[in-house]
Amino acid sequence: MRKWMMGAVLALGLAGAAMAQETEIEDVIGSQIEAFKMDDFAQAFTYAAPNIRGIFGTPENFGRMVTQGYPMVWRPADVTYLDLREEAGRFVQTVRIEDAQGGVHFLAYAMIETADGWKIGGVQILEAPGVSA
Repeated sequence: MRKWMMGAVLALGLAGAAMAQETEIEDVIGSQIEAFKMDDFAQAFTYAAPNIRGIFGTPENFGRMVTQGYPMVWRPADVTYLDLREEAGRFVQTVRIEDAQGGVHFLAYAMIETADGWKIGGVQILEAPGVSA
């Protein structure tokens, strides 16, 4: 009985840590999206991982890439967080975004934990479920 109780306490502790991690990741993505909505590309750039900041160099370049390549992230009508999974040592958060025209997009956010907290290491547009080529 005592081993079962200790196992249950450990499992609850791990579940709580996973939920906290999920919340932190969602907060980072949501904060970046809010910065995009206000055209605050300097703030949005702070949520990008060092590799992304290195690629784009400046918030202005980063903002141009987002407005041209990811308009649904720049001006979303609705954002829903779906599953968080571990993939090849990184966490990937799937996000459903509805754009201003009612189009639905699914994106995979690759998250990287840094000394400064969670950062976005890349975003991939996914094929919508139920759509086949």
